[in-house]
Amino acid sequence: MTTTVCTSASNGMTRPSPYPSFASYVRARQPVLLRTARSLTANPCDAEDLLQSALTKTYVAWERIEDHRALDGYVRRALLNTRTSQWRKRKVDEFMCEELPEPAPVGGGDDPAERQALHDAMWRAIMKLPARQRAMVVLRYYEDLSEVQTAEVLDVSVGTVKSAVSRALGKLREDPELVLVR
Repeated sequence: MTTTVCTSASNGMTRPSPYPSFASYVRARQPVLLRTARSLTANPCDAEDLLQSALTKTYVAWERIEDHRALDGYVRRALLNTRTSQWRKRKVDEFMCEELPEPAPVGGGDDPAERQALHDAMWRAIMKLPARQRAMVVLRYYEDLSEVQTAEVLDVSVGTVKSAVSRALGKLREDPELVLVR
C-alpha cells in the first residue's frame, strides 16, 4: 500500500503568494484606504481593524474580481458593509428602573384651540419647505403613503424620498414656531 506524502513543505522552498498583485495593491493604496476607514470610525485603532477586515474579504475574493481598476470601490464597499455589520451587532445595554423615562404629557392637549394653533403652526412650517420636500412630507405623513409608494407617485428613487424627507424633518425640527411648541 502506498501513501501519498506532500513534499512541497519539506523541500525548504517557499511557495510564492498566490496573489502577488494583492500585496502590491495594499502597499500602494493603504494610506488612502486607511483614511476612508478612519472616516467611518471614531477611533484610529478601530479604523485599522476595519481596514484589515475589509482587506481580508478582498483577498478572499481577489480571483473573482474581474475589473482590477475598480478595486478601490470594492474595498470601500467592503469597509462600509463591515462597519455596518459591526454597528448592527453592537451591544445595547438595558437598565431596570422604577419609573419609565417618558416625557411628561404636554398640558392642554385636549384644548381644541391649542390643537388648532399647533396644526396651523405645522402647516406654516411645511409651507416654508421647498416644493419637492413639501410634497414628500405631505405624501409620507399626511397621506400615509410608504416610501416606495411616495417614490412611485413622484417618479423618483426610494433613496431620494428617504434623504429628502430626512432633510425636511430636520428643517421642521429647527423651525422657530415649532420649537416653542415642544
